[in-house]
Amino acid sequence: MPPAPAPSVLQALASPRRCEILRLIWRDERSAGEISCAMPDVTFGAVSLQLRALARAGLVDTRADHRHRYYRARRQALGPMARMLERMWDDALWRLRLQAELEHSRRGPRPRRRRRRRQERHS
Repeated sequence: MPPAPAPSVLQALASPRRCEILRLIWRDERSAGEISCAMPDVTFGAVSLQLRALARAGLVDTRADHRHRYYRARRQALGPMARMLERMWDDALWRLRLQAELEHSRRGPRPRRRRRRRQERHS
């Protein structure tokens, strides 16, 4: 039986936002800005906090290049859970659940819907 993951790893994976960030950097290294752009409903600062939590749990490698930071998932840190995550990310039902959880956990004002302007007829 494989050893149980560390509590810090489980705590990091408990957040749907952190799981989504891990998915984004699973195969490719990405900058913090790229990750933030892929999550338009979250501020850059919030993404930065989530990345910091993943780094503290040992789940991401960080590389600095001038003013930018680049992140890549440390698959080996997850051990047997890595395969489980990959299967989960390929599942359409999981993607639907993630969208619902992200919307539920969203903070701050909801984005405004653009109203169509009524065109007034001048006689």
